[in-house]
Amino acid sequence: MSPEKTGHHLIYRNPVPTVDIIIAIGAGIVLVKRRNPPLGWALPGGFVDYGESLESAAVREAKEETGLDVTLICQLHSYSDPRRDARLHTISTVFIARASGTPHAADDALDAVIFSQNNLPPLVFDHEKILGDYFTRRQLPGLPPFCF
Repeated sequence: MSPEKTGHHLIYRNPVPTVDIIIAIGAGIVLVKRRNPPLGWALPGGFVDYGESLESAAVREAKEETGLDVTLICQLHSYSDPRRDARLHTISTVFIARASGTPHAADDALDAVIFSQNNLPPLVFDHEKILGDYFTRRQLPGLPPFCF
């Protein structure tokens, strides 16, 4: 995108980096019910702070929203459709993580629940697509290695 000129300065509009975390506990995954718009169920995640790595942001967001200490296993994929978040253009790097224990909602989450593939609620953002990719790649033989 071309920069916008304001006075003597150029302002660049760039996508904002975010992370989402698929937290596996047993055969289920943790979803959070969002406190802020867009309201609904989502993967735990959020914005990457300036000076923070993607990995650190994923661990921090998981802890803030679910109370769980996670171990990152790998990156699933990055999702960059400019329409994935109606608020602004984000690029999300999705991590797969493992945890144990019971999730407890905190920060900007109203609830944190373990769901199975067969009882997923309606999801906000592009999280239905993300989980579709996750479950497909986890189950089908002959696909490239799951983790990058």
